Amino acid sequence: MSGKQTTALIIIFIYMALTIVLGLVVSKRKAAKQAKQSNEDFLMAGKSLGPLVLAGTLFAANTGGASTTGIATNVYSYGISACWYVIAAGIGFVLVSFIAPYFRKAQASTVPQNFGKRYGKASHIFTAFTSIAALFMATGAQIIATASIINVVTGMDFCTAAIVITIVVIIYTMIGGFQSVAAANLMHVFVITVGMAVAMFVMLGNQQVGGFAGLFAKAKTVTDSTGASLDLLSMTKIGVPTVIGYIAMYFMTFPTGQEIVQTYCSAKDGKSAKFGSLIAGVLSAVYAIVPAIIGLMAYVCIDGYASGPQKNALADATMNFAPAVVAGIVLAAVVAATMSSASGNMIGTATMFTNDVFRPYINGGKQDDAKEIWISRVVMVIVGGVGLIVALTASNIISVMMGAFALRSAGPFAAFICGLFYKNVTQRAGFISIVSGTIVAAIWIYGLHTPWGLSAMVPGGIVALIVIFVVSAIERGIGVAPAPELELEED
Repeated sequence: MSGKQTTALIIIFIYMALTIVLGLVVSKRKAAKQAKQSNEDFLMAGKSLGPLVLAGTLFAANTGGASTTGIATNVYSYGISACWYVIAAGIGFVLVSFIAPYFRKAQASTVPQNFGKRYGKASHIFTAFTSIAALFMATGAQIIATASIINVVTGMDFCTAAIVITIVVIIYTMIGGFQSVAAANLMHVFVITVGMAVAMFVMLGNQQVGGFAGLFAKAKTVTDSTGASLDLLSMTKIGVPTVIGYIAMYFMTFPTGQEIVQTYCSAKDGKSAKFGSLIAGVLSAVYAIVPAIIGLMAYVCIDGYASGPQKNALADATMNFAPAVVAGIVLAAVVAATMSSASGNMIGTATMFTNDVFRPYINGGKQDDAKEIWISRVVMVIVGGVGLIVALTASNIISVMMGAFALRSAGPFAAFICGLFYKNVTQRAGFISIVSGTIVAAIWIYGLHTPWGLSAMVPGGIVALIVIFVVSAIERGIGVAPAPELELEED
């Protein structure tokens, strides 16, 4: 291992240690303030997050492996238009900000609880298990990204690196719950945005890169094996259908994704939820170009690199063109992004299991905070273990994430919107809509292999929307009463 690799590795490990220490400090302070911690305090920070902390937590939870290493990898296929994956997330946060206050007012801690209140037990159980399965997949994607970085930097076996990362994330998430995760996310946001942006400019100053002018001039000459231009500077190569699909995916998955909804529900009031979402949207859109430019450096300035998509483009560019300390900071930023997303997934899964499975169906509907906190921590370990298995058996980060998003959100989105704003929706219509949209999304991905590059969220969501209105109309016509409306609390 070279001196640069050793330095980068030390910085990454120091960062991991700081994350765990921060979790310990926050946990002890919280314990000192109150003798008995409720499950709500552990999993939702006592619903106390202001707009800035909320924005940081939203941004960090969404900015994971796909938004860093995934974008850099996809520069080969789409040029810098690969950054639309994160720009679309920013647009999604802005769109969702208009309904964000409703999450805080819905008097529910999980997405399945909202469906259960409006559409009954069947919808509650179905959405709980599809959401949990999706978070298992998403956790695996984050472990893949982080382990790949450690593998490039140190040459450590990928499996060993994946195990180490899984253990670290489990420890710091279990220590303090959502309060410690939210505090760590502020550190993550700083390292991700400021650290990676500064590092990008430092790398651009490398003689082999030659600044923006030199990089862009070289990018115009890069060709594939047939001699055709790769068009690496294009912002439209990814295609309009894909961009529309990305925006639809985020707009639909944010309101139905537990790790995001839980953050909104942890806001101190509806106004904080709204403005936090707006800030997260702007931050995501601005940040998007950074990993794309770093990926561009890899394909343009590393000899022979443009022979095909390279999953370690971000790490390889960093190790080639950044000084040792800067390389450590960049890779620590990627670790920050993936760790924060993985911890959010663990917290979200634990919340759904305790609130939607353990309490109502195992513990007879009785709330027992001490027992539920213990169960939550056990679930976090299980999520880490299953995520590790996913990481060891899959490799395409963005494909894993897109599949997870579609299967958990394509069906439930129409039912979610109607649950809030449509008084005449019926209970059975909600359930049939959720199931039909999910089935269509699964067929679109695994049967048709995502034609035209259009996210399965679009056809799945359209079918679910049609079904919920048609079935509701048919049932009301035969005298079926609408489902009971959700009760929203005041700020």
